Amino acid sequence: MRRIDLASAGFLLLEKRETPMHVGGINLFTLPEGVDEQEFLTSLRTQLRENTEFRKPFGEYVVTGKTGLYWEKDEHIDMDYHVRHSALPSPGRYRELFALASRFHTTLLDRTRPLWELHLIEGLQDRQFAVYNKVHHAAIDGVGAMHITQAMCTESPSGPPGYAPYSLEAYKAYKQSRFGDVAKATKPSKRDMRNVLEALKQQYDSSINLATAMRRFGLAFVGRSGNLAVPWHNVPKTSINTRVSGARRFVAQTFAFDRVKEVCRALDATVNDVVLAMCAGALRRYLLSRDELPLHSLKAMAPVSLREEGDVDSSNAIGFITADMATNIYDPEKRLRTIQESMRAGKDLLRELSPAEGALFMQLTQLPALLTSILGLGSKFPAFSTVVSNVPGPRKPLYWHGARLDGIYPASIVFDGFAMNITLVSYHDQLDFGIVACRRSMPQIQRIIDHLEDSLAELEAVAGLSGSGARTSNNQRGSRTPAKTRVKAKAKTKSKVKAKAASKTKAKTTRKAPSKAKPAAKTKAKLGARKSAVKPKLARN
Repeated sequence: MRRIDLASAGFLLLEKRETPMHVGGINLFTLPEGVDEQEFLTSLRTQLRENTEFRKPFGEYVVTGKTGLYWEKDEHIDMDYHVRHSALPSPGRYRELFALASRFHTTLLDRTRPLWELHLIEGLQDRQFAVYNKVHHAAIDGVGAMHITQAMCTESPSGPPGYAPYSLEAYKAYKQSRFGDVAKATKPSKRDMRNVLEALKQQYDSSINLATAMRRFGLAFVGRSGNLAVPWHNVPKTSINTRVSGARRFVAQTFAFDRVKEVCRALDATVNDVVLAMCAGALRRYLLSRDELPLHSLKAMAPVSLREEGDVDSSNAIGFITADMATNIYDPEKRLRTIQESMRAGKDLLRELSPAEGALFMQLTQLPALLTSILGLGSKFPAFSTVVSNVPGPRKPLYWHGARLDGIYPASIVFDGFAMNITLVSYHDQLDFGIVACRRSMPQIQRIIDHLEDSLAELEAVAGLSGSGARTSNNQRGSRTPAKTRVKAKAKTKSKVKAKAASKTKAKTTRKAPSKAKPAAKTKAKLGARKSAVKPKLARN
């Protein structure tokens, strides 16, 4: 048996029927030319079920010992249970795919078995098929999931066929080809730690660094840590911060990476800054449409990786920064700058810590969130408003058994106090968004997709990118448009989007209170006009 570390065990302890703690998503593929869909998928399913050697912990299940939770090897894995084959009802649109993924993401994983499932899904239009996978968060984080995706795929359609996602063979080949000897040197050698005085000095320095970080963290609650945002401090209550049911809803969309990069260059911002600003603008629009935009800004948990170079073995090596989403600011440029300042302060805090110190700091600061969730108080005392996670993915096109990987759409977790989760993956020349929400708390979550497009167009207008506001992404997931087909907006729509975005930029005023009837009415009217001008791109599921 292997002990499960505290960070991973926390996801197991938090899990209950209403709050499944698995992550996963949809990988969308196009069949190789000339192959028969039924024969190809049947062969693929057979190969997956024949795999018997797994990387840790995908061949293990959870057991409870006297001193904690442990991984125990499963000597009799039922591959027919773990690898499943489904078909979409006609007409096989993304709408039907997302509805099926929503149902899959709702059910708990069986703890008496290894904590993963893989579903081959056929019946999509335009010779596409999908793979929905889900893995317990105790077994993997976002960066680890990207390592698995790259390990199973190849960079050439005519190269090796590819591997089973969780196979030991894929793990060994990927680790050697990608990292070589670097992956073997993630821990200090005996020679490095031979000097006892040096070891004691490192411990002393770690104590000083942690004490300094905890002091800055605590001072933020009394407004004495500059722009540093922290959990629980001035976190407003909205419909996002409620108790959740067990049912989930999943929607997804692709945005062209070049659009975001152009905004980054024009406004001197990072990709993560612009993505957070997109999400902030979308959340602001969503709450305005429900007449519940709060006086205080929403706060988002922005996960960051604490993995050392070459570390492909850790189940979870993540921390977080609290991002001030500036949703109470009307002006999009000012909103972006506020987000930048907040993220810069959070990064400065973590930059002073080593990966080991950062992991300990995160465990200490996340302990109250763990306790409130266990006690059922997460919705009454929310630490954050939502989660926005940006996971760096493969930078080159990938293929699996000759099938082109068209998109990676992540599906993450929600729980009491966090009824919605926005996760995105950067893949090749696109940004793939996956949004998961409680079906009861946020029944119209698909509107966030439209609001993200409006928010990006608004930032493009601020950046002075002529005509860019009306462009749409290459892969409109959930629309009727086939993959890799550019959708052209009507000229009338383009002019209206530019005019609206330009007028909003000139206003540069901050919304002070949601209770005033006049500004709220004006904003609703603008949103209503914009919705009538821009045709929704997402099929409603």
